[in-house]
Amino acid sequence: MTTPPTLGPADLARSVLARLGVDAARLDGGSMATFTPVTGAQIAALTSDTPEAVAAAVERAHAAFRIWRDVPAPRRGELVRLFGEELRAAKADLGRLVSIEAGKSPSEGAGEVQEMIDICDFAVGLSRQLYGLTIATERPGHRMMETWHPLGVVGVISAFNFPVAVWSWNTALALVCGDSVVWKPSEKTPLTALACEAILAKAVARFGGAPEGLSSVVIGGADVGEALVDNPKVALVSATGSTRMGRVVGPKVAARFGRTILELGGNNAGIVCPSADLDMALRAVAFGAMGTAGQRCTTMRRLFVHDDVYDALVPRLVRAYASVTVGNPLESQALVGPLIDARAFEAMQAALAAAKAAGGTVHGGERADIEGPGAYYVRPALVEMPEQTGPVLEETFAPILYVMRYTDFDAVLEAHNAVGAGLSSSIFTLDLREMETFLSARGSDCGIANVNIGTSGAEIGGAFGGEKETGGGRESGSDAWKGYMRRATNTVNYSRNLPLAQGVVFDID
Repeated sequence: MTTPPTLGPADLARSVLARLGVDAARLDGGSMATFTPVTGAQIAALTSDTPEAVAAAVERAHAAFRIWRDVPAPRRGELVRLFGEELRAAKADLGRLVSIEAGKSPSEGAGEVQEMIDICDFAVGLSRQLYGLTIATERPGHRMMETWHPLGVVGVISAFNFPVAVWSWNTALALVCGDSVVWKPSEKTPLTALACEAILAKAVARFGGAPEGLSSVVIGGADVGEALVDNPKVALVSATGSTRMGRVVGPKVAARFGRTILELGGNNAGIVCPSADLDMALRAVAFGAMGTAGQRCTTMRRLFVHDDVYDALVPRLVRAYASVTVGNPLESQALVGPLIDARAFEAMQAALAAAKAAGGTVHGGERADIEGPGAYYVRPALVEMPEQTGPVLEETFAPILYVMRYTDFDAVLEAHNAVGAGLSSSIFTLDLREMETFLSARGSDCGIANVNIGTSGAEIGGAFGGEKETGGGRESGSDAWKGYMRRATNTVNYSRNLPLAQGVVFDID
């Protein structure tokens, strides 16, 4: 008996898409080619949507919103519960597709789908907890309260590195909050979006009665994103990407008085203090800096190590960088997969060259000869820098960790905060004073501040997002749901009188 041939990534992707319910006719005949970073092979040629098609999708979404907003929130939660069930059934296939299209390891691909399942569970509970406040009023015979109402059409623009999870963070919350969704995925990872659309369609069919156009996907490049951003019927634009992209999206939406949730760059740092558990720090830093080939918005990119422990930790990190496995995530147990494309590789090499010119000592960073010329595998790079300068101050979306010595705690806090982005941060210490200072108002200026864990691996229960050039938006857990609703303050007079606030008198005959 002969062993059947192993499918290549392109054929495997098509097989998975078919099982998930994506129409094969959508994969061919268009001008937008999609590739797998695993081998560089083309998977499909999709047809891009026109700006007119985007406008039509928004119109359908707006009509759906006008119906969906009247559905009781717990009933809306039932749709999300069914979506979570469909995701559980599709987890292996969708996780595999994430690995093919984004180059993630199997565990990271499956982990991303697990995030989707987790946010569905969170949102189902949230559908019965869209609480407003009862507020004390100075006027007798009155009651004051706040209520939360559905907002409208939510436009989601997602990035390649988390091609499905970020959409689900937005969509699960938007649906229970009474909103509709139009999703523009990255042009580098549109196939996972089509798969998610098909999976959600199964939940919608089981739900029965959901309005047409409640959730849709539009495919294309910058012109498609621009059409979504500029449409006045898109009440909220939730955009994930570079700070450069955010500088375009933010003002455009603000000009029409729309809302934004911006999840932009992250030049994240860790601080290793003299009291740190170095074994724990080593593992946390290694995953935080090398996981997903350095292509997470929460990837650790800067590391400040106290002079007392530098020589005990950094040589161990250098050895870990030299020994970490790099390879095809579909055919090996490698911990580090490919960069997304040639542009990412070129940006990495340019940053390393600039670091050398600034006096840095580079360990690793070379291209690995894996899967041929169309795939861009690299060894992660650790760069010992004399100071925080040049490329250290900028985010390069690749596995580069800049390591610097420090001696003074107050000075390292200043250096930690002296970059444009403010997403994630961490400190490794057993000193209570250092820990609490790092978490205090004069400590980390990031939206995420961790102690004795790395910068990446956020759970959905907490609000996700950052400050400064990261955009200031929040997604996922905690009270991030409020960004998808509008607040109304209500005052009810149940008395026979009309007292005015602040003691104002206005009597008329």
